[in-house]
Amino acid sequence: MAAKVPAVVALALLALWVGVTDAHHSVAGTFDSSQHASLTGSITRVEWTNPHTAIYLDVKDERGHVTTWRLESLPTAMLTKMGLTAEMLMAAGAPVTADVLPARDRSLKLGWVLRLTYEDGHFYQLAGN
Repeated sequence: MAAKVPAVVALALLALWVGVTDAHHSVAGTFDSSQHASLTGSITRVEWTNPHTAIYLDVKDERGHVTTWRLESLPTAMLTKMGLTAEMLMAAGAPVTADVLPARDRSLKLGWVLRLTYEDGHFYQLAGN
């Protein structure tokens, strides 16, 4: 019975590790770097969290239907080093154009944000490509 305890602990740790690694995804594995999309809408929310900051952009189509896109970006520490805050990204409902790498799964309204350009012309370059 005593020999089974280390095996059970090892299995529990392995299960925990798999769950943690599954929660984080790679940019290259999730987003299509061969495609670029330009989305214009209003930022409704910024989740200043790790491993990726999330920016929610409401985009209207030609018929007026609104679709919310989740735009992922760098970790909070990297954005802070760039001098950015969640409040700076929000822009209080003003139109914003986001240049993104779309998700490989096109059914998701998900993108990796490269650049945010605001109505007054200022922009934040968040990633290259």
